[in-house]
Amino acid sequence: MNVPVVQPWIVLSFCSAIFFIGLAGVLIRRNILIIIMCIELMLNAVNLTLVTYSEILNDLGGEMAVFFVIVVAAVESAIGLSLVIAVFRTLRTVDTDSIQSLRG
Repeated sequence: MNVPVVQPWIVLSFCSAIFFIGLAGVLIRRNILIIIMCIELMLNAVNLTLVTYSEILNDLGGEMAVFFVIVVAAVESAIGLSLVIAVFRTLRTVDTDSIQSLRG
């Protein structure tokens, strides 16, 4: 069975586009939930890049690094969402401008 091979530069271009979309979301948006989702998007772009380079170099180090990035992403989501819930219970909003008022 012949599986079509995608050129690595196409995948890497796609990864960079996804990463910069996530970066723009982190820099522009004010909602904490959207910012967390954009960080996850950036981490997924990095995962796809690691897998692509691992395939190019015929090395399993990229796949092992992806495993650790997925673990970090899961921990980041759990801690981030718990912080969002705590902020929402205090301020009744998840807007980043409102969090500025928490400074003591």
